[in-house]
Amino acid sequence: MKILIIGAGAWGTTLSILLAQNKHNVTLWVYEKDLAKEIQEYRENKKFLPGFQLPESIDIVNDFKAGLEADLIVFVVPTQHLRHIAKQAQGFINPKAIVLAANKGIEEKTLSLPLDILKQELKNKNLAVLSGPNLSKEIAQGLPAAAVIASDDIETAKTVQQVLMQERFRVYTSTDQVGIQLGGALKNIIAIAAGVADGLNLGNNAKAGLLIRGVAEISRLGKALGAKTETFTGLSGMGDLITTCSSKLSRNHCVGEKIAKGKKLSDILKSTKEVAEGVTTTKAALALAKKHQVELPIASEVNKLLYEGKDPYKAIADLMGREAKGE
Repeated sequence: MKILIIGAGAWGTTLSILLAQNKHNVTLWVYEKDLAKEIQEYRENKKFLPGFQLPESIDIVNDFKAGLEADLIVFVVPTQHLRHIAKQAQGFINPKAIVLAANKGIEEKTLSLPLDILKQELKNKNLAVLSGPNLSKEIAQGLPAAAVIASDDIETAKTVQQVLMQERFRVYTSTDQVGIQLGGALKNIIAIAAGVADGLNLGNNAKAGLLIRGVAEISRLGKALGAKTETFTGLSGMGDLITTCSSKLSRNHCVGEKIAKGKKLSDILKSTKEVAEGVTTTKAALALAKKHQVELPIASEVNKLLYEGKDPYKAIADLMGREAKGE
């Protein structure tokens, strides 16, 4: 296949390497011209994925022309920038190509999920989403991992499944686009909370309780938006949640740890090159919850930690002191 990957962060770069290893014709679009030149020269994305060589077969570009002939176009830009980039690219995208969203989040202004944005901005009918417990550096190292592809059209999902599958990267299919996207987006909020818990050394019991109640929150909102409840026990739900809430490689977990140590959100964001999607997703999730009359107590406390400077110990106390109820 001819594949255009739009976005050269850690995950976009990793996907380009993986797809090139599968013998596909891969083009990687890089937003920054200087970074594009650097990757082209050194065959390494020193900014977002240092230490990993890109195969010589990958073309590095700063324009969207490759999209005119592409069979598969993968968007891997942060969700808050997805609409802007999709508008820029729309005149260069083969309308018959499969469009895959490989980002996780909810657009803050419109409360749209990535596939909603792509449906609104592009003419393509074959759309799919990729999600799962996929830490970029581990996959780039060749460690085994699993993911899920969701599409309204199961044949589209199966096509992308075969494009991505290899011995160390197992891919499953689903038709629950809403559930797959919500699982990938909302777990980042719980990961921030998990980072706070770890930063405060609250122990394994607290962490387990937080994760399970986090799944309950995700499932409640997912059900209200038409997702299948069982999706949240799968790779894009519990799978992604466990990984993101326990790994030091998780950007969202790192944000939570720093919040626990008293650092301000503005300083945390200034100190990192990469985007922690959970920061903006928290506001969007609470707006969705309010719209659908769904209670999200953990997300609510995370929002107060991030934007109101609430003391982490007080947030824990307020969660633990909520009214008693059945599970």
